[in-house]
Amino acid sequence: MHQLNLPTYTYKIKETDGKTYIFDAIRKKYLVLTPEEWVRQHFINLLLSHYGYSKSLLRLEGGLSYNKLQKRTDIVVFDNEGKPFLLVECKAADVPVNQAVIAQASRYNLTMRCPFLVVTNGISTFCFKVDFENGKYEQLKDLPKINGL
Repeated sequence: MHQLNLPTYTYKIKETDGKTYIFDAIRKKYLVLTPEEWVRQHFINLLLSHYGYSKSLLRLEGGLSYNKLQKRTDIVVFDNEGKPFLLVECKAADVPVNQAVIAQASRYNLTMRCPFLVVTNGISTFCFKVDFENGKYEQLKDLPKINGL
């Protein structure tokens, strides 16, 4: 797997029937280790260990409906009142975070209406504060802290 620009952590890996799996501490099960899952698990660790987000406020690979299509969000963080707060779109490390990827995440967020949007491939990470009323995005230097909820 690619070296990421995210903090390392002690992850659990296992091999079964020629496939590699990584343990997901939120869903409490092993998942097939894909390049995107590698990024997602490292970003989950970042949210929990470095930003103080609670496991109970995270939802992974939740469904949403967009233009009559069923899509999946990678990570959604909810605030203490249960409202969507932060949407994270994860890509594999070899997928560049370009305007098309940011636009895709922004379209998903039209449904979720999270005030913060993050797009990452584990190497490049972009965070935006979303102003839905004016249709504007302000790029932030850092992720919002949990105490900002």
